[in-house]
Amino acid sequence: MKYELVAGLETHVELSTKTKIFCGCTTAFGGNPNAHCCPICIGLPGTLPKLNERVVEYAVKAGLATNCRISEIAKMDRKNYVYPDLPKAYQISQFDKPLCEGGYIELSNGRKIRLTRIHIEEDAGKLVHERGDTYVDYNRGGVPLIEIVSEPDIRSIEEAKEYLEKIQLIMKYIGVSDCKMQEGSLRCDVNLSIRPEGSEKYGTRCEIKNMNSFAYMEKAMKYEFERQADLLDSGEEVIQETRRYDVESGCTESMRGKEDAQDYRYFREPDLATIYTSPEKVEKLRGELPELPDSRLKRYTEMGISPADASLMVKYQAVAQYFDTAADGVNNPKNVSNFMVGQMFRRMPTEEEKERCSIASTVPPQNLNELVKLLDSGKIRMNQAKTVLETMMDSGKAPSELISAEDMAGINQDDLMEICRKVIGENAANVADYLGGKERAIQPMIGAVMRATKGKADAKAAQQILKQLMEAK
Repeated sequence: MKYELVAGLETHVELSTKTKIFCGCTTAFGGNPNAHCCPICIGLPGTLPKLNERVVEYAVKAGLATNCRISEIAKMDRKNYVYPDLPKAYQISQFDKPLCEGGYIELSNGRKIRLTRIHIEEDAGKLVHERGDTYVDYNRGGVPLIEIVSEPDIRSIEEAKEYLEKIQLIMKYIGVSDCKMQEGSLRCDVNLSIRPEGSEKYGTRCEIKNMNSFAYMEKAMKYEFERQADLLDSGEEVIQETRRYDVESGCTESMRGKEDAQDYRYFREPDLATIYTSPEKVEKLRGELPELPDSRLKRYTEMGISPADASLMVKYQAVAQYFDTAADGVNNPKNVSNFMVGQMFRRMPTEEEKERCSIASTVPPQNLNELVKLLDSGKIRMNQAKTVLETMMDSGKAPSELISAEDMAGINQDDLMEICRKVIGENAANVADYLGGKERAIQPMIGAVMRATKGKADAKAAQQILKQLMEAK
């Protein structure tokens, strides 16, 4: 039988506040175990939490950026469960009155993945397993999180990956998280079920916990889909449970029976006041949002940038900001994107370099803008521009320091004619091939003209003259 995948994601995003959600401890990644802790974040008796206002602001920005409704009144709740990484035996989270509700993420295929809610909560500590023993590091405990909960609208592994990539990009763009999966700043739980194709009834879901890698998420979803299909094809039932992905075996394996909300015995957190977010505050935060990735992508493609190049630049916010400055006032923005993607990206081979657009320290965007405007005006040719850009990246100099008035003067028609005659005389074999019907034989001769003129010649003009001279023979 053919089955359809049905999935929803619970995505946890660590917020980039300087201090934790309920105390003044640092949120810095790493450090010696249990060095970033205080009596509040490890839940000692008699301590009282105080909500970090910046956490609320970041969560509201996340909701606005994902088309959510912002709740004017929200509250915090205690989610009760016992686990070694949670010293209080409860997590302060949100249950029935979250900060953000509704919303959606639109995929490239036009489908909208609906969001149920976005709520704030504290992170738990981290269990470290070594040589048969288990240790607890509470440094991460109390780090502020938002949890973005989607509806079960995802219908393929590719959609799940794109959805999570879009969440990651949006959160980075609006500055609420660095979303570094390798540091646990972005991780998700995947709720997955299957049903016969054409059926409207949902199957029994299983939750795959703590996916912190796109590659592992894809592998875990593929395995879980096939596991559930095998069970149904064998006449067995899928049991609702929580599972984890084992990297070594490439399989998901059972952890525990799947909990529902009532299992956590939620009740209101008595030590924290109600959260009031005024409409004026919401509009102020909306005004602080930057241009979002989808809007920027649409604007770039409307400027004539290819979808592939536009997507590549939008992926890195610093690169996109560089492009906007470099393309300001130019006749053809595509020249700017071609230089960036074709030449400058080679000088930024790592993700980290692209994330901060490291080439800007050598070639400020104003310098690239100057170079492209010289190209627009016809004062230099494309080959010259490419050569000058390489020198700019090597030396850090501006175009005005590298291109002389003589370079911008071009080459007159008589001189170009003479150079073309000389090139024809030195390339008898290519001339014979061209006259014999091999059109491509002219290309090496155009290259020879461009080298002889140091890129000053117009390649199209050189091609025309070469053709005229050869065909007149």
